[in-house]
Amino acid sequence: MATGLTAERVRHDVEVVARAGVDLDTFLEETVESVGRAVPWTSACLSTQDPSTRLLTSARKYGDLRDVNEHDREFALIEYGTVEPTAFSEIAAAEVPAAGVHLATEGDIEQSERMSRFMRPLFGFHDEARMVFRDGAQAWGAMALFRGSDAAPFAAAEIAFLASLSVPFARGVRTGMLARIVAAPATPGAEGPAVLVFGTDDQVVQMSQGAERRVADLGQGEAAGDPMTSIVALVGSARRYARGETSMPPRSRVRGASGMWMVLQAAPLTTFAPCSGDVVVTIEEARPPEIVALVVAAFGLTQRERDVTQLVLQGVATKEIATALHVSTYTVQDHLKSVFEKADVRSRRELVSRVYFDQYLPRMGAELGPSGWFSGAARRPARDQGR
Repeated sequence: MATGLTAERVRHDVEVVARAGVDLDTFLEETVESVGRAVPWTSACLSTQDPSTRLLTSARKYGDLRDVNEHDREFALIEYGTVEPTAFSEIAAAEVPAAGVHLATEGDIEQSERMSRFMRPLFGFHDEARMVFRDGAQAWGAMALFRGSDAAPFAAAEIAFLASLSVPFARGVRTGMLARIVAAPATPGAEGPAVLVFGTDDQVVQMSQGAERRVADLGQGEAAGDPMTSIVALVGSARRYARGETSMPPRSRVRGASGMWMVLQAAPLTTFAPCSGDVVVTIEEARPPEIVALVVAAFGLTQRERDVTQLVLQGVATKEIATALHVSTYTVQDHLKSVFEKADVRSRRELVSRVYFDQYLPRMGAELGPSGWFSGAARRPARDQGR
């Protein structure tokens, strides 16, 4: 662990970048390098999650793991198909949002299936420190730092320092996730849901036409790993669901590299004997109701600001909002001012557009495809031109 002064400087740097409004790739790249000054690491992997289901939505790798993608799918199956005390899902619900495998196992890292089956034999890692990006009850992503046998295991002080960064990392991921992306391009031939079927060996056995384009859009940034990783994570979770180990059907909302929001769902197939053990995954463009809660949560609004925003999205006037919430119109206006600032908009109209139509507005006026959804891109609105 670095000196107290270095740690404070790193914490300050992370908080500054988290509030800078930078895109997700820039935020993660800069902050993981900063963290390394206080908590040295050999390799690192940072991910984003759907805060409702805590399932993987994207991953980026740094250090020795960068550009090493051949084992990403195997990792996803272990991480989301099994459970152990240092799994991200467990840390997300723990009192302290960080943990070290060496510390948690009292030095016997073989107790961790993830370390014994995957991290140590494949990469030579002998310890792993994990931290979840948590703001309140919502987890927006996670970080895993690794060290080899030539370095000391992560100390308790280092784990505590990582835990102290949980909230600013959550803030940075929330902001970066909503960074404006110039008009989401159409994906010809990929309209409607894409379907992938995984066999009992967790390999794709069938896929619908256009599925490759949907999958490719899941890849984000130069540090991103295999774009199939978030899909395979759903497969692993679906197998747990089939075994009755979880009651939540696997589902996640993902923003692709194009800026388009997509909904990914997985379900085990058990009805017919030939397909028993197969898992079907669907990928389709998200409709506004499916992403409103996620987008509004990402703004970091207080509960009262969310109440006001919900009524604004319903078209309720300021006076009626004040009556409904039993506050003055001046209080409503103060809340709206704060909401506008957090959402980076200047008016009610822009707020509605920001929440509902960032991905749909560029294609309003386009022809509808056979699926009943947009088949191509229309002319970009005048307010977006020149960005």
